[in-house]
Amino acid sequence: MQPLLPDDDPTPLRLFFDPRGRLGRRDFWLCGVLALGALNVFVRALLDIARVRSEIFVTVVDVLLAWPAIAISAKRWHDRDRSGWWVLISLVPVVGWLWMLVDNGFKRGTPQANRFGPLPRRIG
Repeated sequence: MQPLLPDDDPTPLRLFFDPRGRLGRRDFWLCGVLALGALNVFVRALLDIARVRSEIFVTVVDVLLAWPAIAISAKRWHDRDRSGWWVLISLVPVVGWLWMLVDNGFKRGTPQANRFGPLPRRIG
């Protein structure tokens, strides 16, 4: 049986929901940090415009955006030739988020294919 999408297909569905594969630094910043951050701000603004003040809705937005953030971060860890389980470093208060941001956002990935796949294709 063939998978729904090939492993190197950079579609939004694969990018945001499948933690397999690799993702370069540029795409991590554009899709992982900027796009998900902007989407979070946009949805919260819509909730404010609709005068929805319930913390439950804000929590729902955060939970819905958690999996895409985890998937993108796991791909970035894969590009650094580390397990996607390194995403859990973000659970360490303050230091974990800083470590993840520096390691994923500023350090280069492996320059050749690694155990997680070939070099990542640029999106866009």
